[in-house]
Amino acid sequence: VHKALSNAYGPLPRIGQGDPLGQLVETILSQKTTDKNSHRAYLSLRRKFATWPSVAAAPASAIAARIRQGGLANIKAPRIKSVLKIIRDREGRLSLARLARMDNAEATAYLTSLPGVGIKTANCVLLFSLQRPVMPVDTHVDRVTRRLGWIDKRTSIEEAGAAMQRFVPPRLMLEVHVYLVWHGRRTCKAGRPLCAECVIRSRCKFYRRN
Repeated sequence: VHKALSNAYGPLPRIGQGDPLGQLVETILSQKTTDKNSHRAYLSLRRKFATWPSVAAAPASAIAARIRQGGLANIKAPRIKSVLKIIRDREGRLSLARLARMDNAEATAYLTSLPGVGIKTANCVLLFSLQRPVMPVDTHVDRVTRRLGWIDKRTSIEEAGAAMQRFVPPRLMLEVHVYLVWHGRRTCKAGRPLCAECVIRSRCKFYRRN
C-alpha cells in the first residue's frame, strides 16, 4: 500500500516544524476545519504575535481576530491561552522541549492532560515535531483504513492509531499517515469513492465487497 500510494502521489514535501509547541497550536487550530484554513490561521497568528509569550499575553479576542479564518475562533482562542498558561506554569517557560526526554506514553499523557487535546492532536505533535512512530487518525485515515480492512468495526477511532502502530513499520509511519490522508481527500472520498481510479483497490475489502 505504501509503495502504491508513494508512486501515485510522489515524494512528500518536508513536513513538521521541529517545534512541539508550534505544532500543538497549529494542530489545535486544525480541529474541525481543513488543513489549508488552519495553516492560514496559524500564519496569521504568528505574523501578529512573533513569540509565544506575546500570544499568551494577548486578550482572547485579539487571538480570535487573527485565527478567524480557521473556524471556531471564539472556542480555539481561549483554549490556546489556557494551554499556554498551563505549559508556562508547569515548565517555567513557554516550551515543550521536555517532551523529547519523555517516552511516548509519558509524552502522550502530558499532552492529553491539556484542555482540548485528544489522542489525535497529541499524536500529531509527536509524529510531526519529534518524529515518533505514532499514527494520528483523522477522518480520512479512519475511513481509508476501515475500507482496506486494517481496522474492524469494533475498534474506535481513538484506538485505531494504537492498532496500526502494531503493524505499520516505524520508519514508514509518517509517510503512511500522510499518504492515507491524501488518498482519503482525493480518491477514497466519504460519499462517493473513486474506486475505478484507486491504485490500492486490489487490497481493499470495501472494493471487493462492492
